[in-house]
Amino acid sequence: MASGFRKLKMQLAALSRRFAKARIRIPNCQARYVTGCPERLLIAPQDLRTTDPTLADDIYAGLFVFAGQVENCDGHSPFIHLSRSQDWTRELHGFRWLRHLRASRTNLAKSNAQILVDDWIQKSRNHPTQAWELSVTANRVMAWLNNSPLILQNADHDFYRQFIRALYVQIRYLRAAFASSPKNETRLFILMAELAGWLAFSGKERQAKITAKRLVSELEEQILPDGGHQSRNSMILIHCLLELLPLRQAFLARDMVPPDGLLDAIERMMPMLRFFRHSNGDMAHFNGAGATPADLLATILAYDETRGAPVSNASFSGYHRLEAGPMLALFDYGEQPPLDQSVQAHAGTLAFELSIDHAPLIVNCGAPSSRHENWRELARSTAAHSTLIIQDTNSCQFAGKIADLNGRPILKGPGPIQCERSLEHGQETIIAHHDAYSEKFGMRHSRKLWLAIDGRRLDGQDELLPKGKGIKAGQDAYAIRFHLHPSVHVELNAEQDRAYFALSNGEIWHFVCQDNHISLEDSVFLSDIHGIRPTKQLVLNGHASHISSIHWYFERVSFAQPSNK
Repeated sequence: MASGFRKLKMQLAALSRRFAKARIRIPNCQARYVTGCPERLLIAPQDLRTTDPTLADDIYAGLFVFAGQVENCDGHSPFIHLSRSQDWTRELHGFRWLRHLRASRTNLAKSNAQILVDDWIQKSRNHPTQAWELSVTANRVMAWLNNSPLILQNADHDFYRQFIRALYVQIRYLRAAFASSPKNETRLFILMAELAGWLAFSGKERQAKITAKRLVSELEEQILPDGGHQSRNSMILIHCLLELLPLRQAFLARDMVPPDGLLDAIERMMPMLRFFRHSNGDMAHFNGAGATPADLLATILAYDETRGAPVSNASFSGYHRLEAGPMLALFDYGEQPPLDQSVQAHAGTLAFELSIDHAPLIVNCGAPSSRHENWRELARSTAAHSTLIIQDTNSCQFAGKIADLNGRPILKGPGPIQCERSLEHGQETIIAHHDAYSEKFGMRHSRKLWLAIDGRRLDGQDELLPKGKGIKAGQDAYAIRFHLHPSVHVELNAEQDRAYFALSNGEIWHFVCQDNHISLEDSVFLSDIHGIRPTKQLVLNGHASHISSIHWYFERVSFAQPSNK
């Protein structure tokens, strides 16, 4: 155990040294001559993101609303505007907002798009460091390609050539930076942007084939056999498919055959999106998944030709899906992702979420939006998940912050997690346990879930079993938390062994635990599209030396009453 921990620390130190040494020189987007620069653009890859043409008027007026921050540029260039928000700066220089100008379809919006791109190019040597982050550059390349018909409409020859050169040098910048980039989803976005550029340019078919092979190799490494991503964050699947689906079409537009590895990755990811999706359309809140972009998800799923049922056990990703009647439970039994992939991963070992038809009941707190970044570390804690925690200690150990990874990776996780799924008396049953607390507190956490065949009851049992030197007196306090969705109204009975829920679909359910008193405490839901919302949580507090096995269950009390119309 100790040697493995030291190995991880050495790996982390090596990672920091690699980023420190690998600094790619910022390209000159104003260069008059660039070797190998293509003559023209042949296609414009489609952008699947939704648009709002009313935002074009705000942009023309100098109002830029990014990352929840409103900045009034008051007649001067937005690219010399100093914002306190780094995320605002990233979104500005990522240019994804160009699609709103395209949707406006007015001559004013077209002219404004060309002026803003030209302004960026002229000031490119003085942009802040955020403008040249790899993910931001990849976004900018894709946005310029997607909106090139808008940018180049009625453009003169000089601007056309200037635009092509600026785009080309940025794609070469991405190519040069790839080797030193973090081994996570950033690499996928770099390669997808680069490939889109080669497919759009004239005379770059050879480069397109080479980059396609590299992308396929990276997809095979990062997209697991069950369709999940190595990071275990379902939101990354959405962002990847937003680029992969247009890339597939770009190959066809160039009369080129898309590589099999790209098509296979898409086919694996589509069912996995359905795996994480609750009946109300929201994605489960595990490992960095925040508010569900319902419009983007619907757009992507419209491209799913097979519409196959999701698997019940995503064993490579480390999730189970229990489903019967109206009830759906999603359960996390996965280990920590690789170091580079773990900067958004959460310490939510053996957490679950529960929904009834279209009504969410039990959730994890989720991940906040960028405008609430100060909540992110709390969101990653074990206490922010519907699982058991000992001595208020996370089940994972987070390393210090590494700027190039844009967060704190997990240095030490819960170790090997054993999980079995079976049918017992006709009921789907899951039993899992982990040793994250064994070294420090001498306990192993075991959780068992079993679902009634009619979907009207979910039972659970949490056990703390002695491990190693055994349970340490005075260090055996635990809390089992069940975070409620904000739409749930809850009341406790006088004996504090039962909680009643009024769900958003009109049904009444209750939670029963006769082994411990039930406490009702404040909580927060961080993943609502409208921002952070207050909610409640049920908590079972105890000491393992006193009560080490706790049985609880959720059960339907009454159906929704039919409306009288």
